[in-house]
Amino acid sequence: MSQHVLLNSIEHKDVKVMTHRSAALGDNLWYSVTFPQEFRSVQAHYPIFFHKDTATGKFYAVALFGFQQNDNVFLSEQGWSASYVPLTVRRQPFLIGQQTVLEDGVERQQRVIHVDLDHPRVSETEGEALFLPYGGNTPLLDEVGEILEVIHHGLQDGQRFVDALIEHQLLESFTLDIELDNGQKNQMIGFYTINEETLAGLSADALAKLHQQGYLQAIYMTLASQSNVRDLLNLKNAQG
Repeated sequence: MSQHVLLNSIEHKDVKVMTHRSAALGDNLWYSVTFPQEFRSVQAHYPIFFHKDTATGKFYAVALFGFQQNDNVFLSEQGWSASYVPLTVRRQPFLIGQQTVLEDGVERQQRVIHVDLDHPRVSETEGEALFLPYGGNTPLLDEVGEILEVIHHGLQDGQRFVDALIEHQLLESFTLDIELDNGQKNQMIGFYTINEETLAGLSADALAKLHQQGYLQAIYMTLASQSNVRDLLNLKNAQG
């Protein structure tokens, strides 16, 4: 269960957040959502694919950490082995919310920070404080605010990126069959990638438009990142 509440320095003055990485704290994920703004950092470590939300039918980019649920090959007792952890993982247990404020008699929407009090990272005895003893944010909470703002804009841009891929019919489904050294087999279904043949056949005008939007670079980063599947496989085999 989740208990999402608006974060404030009065009710939550003693709330702390554990920032180390472990399965017990919810990090045993096999993928997380990403977006073009962080592709440069993500593609250095993880394959980038696309996944379709069965409830909404929308596509979104994901960074892959393993080959099945509850399987993060980067996670061990020592923590998360890759030097970059995607922002949608780092944001936990926080999320962005909206509240209506009145300014000069005009109502407007303001983004605010919510926290899931039931998340395993939340504690009153362990972890890093969110508020200073006499009020004000700690550096951790300021960083959380910055991360949530980047995610908010990044997901909006990510949807425009996916819309551009769909417009040019660049998404194609694929099935990835994985066989480990120990004989275990995994089959990844429901993921999508860039159709390179369609990409190669795009007109100069279409390519120019994608370049102007910043999405042509994102496309090539996506394709380049997929060589990391081999690294994931090697990590998985090394774990036995």
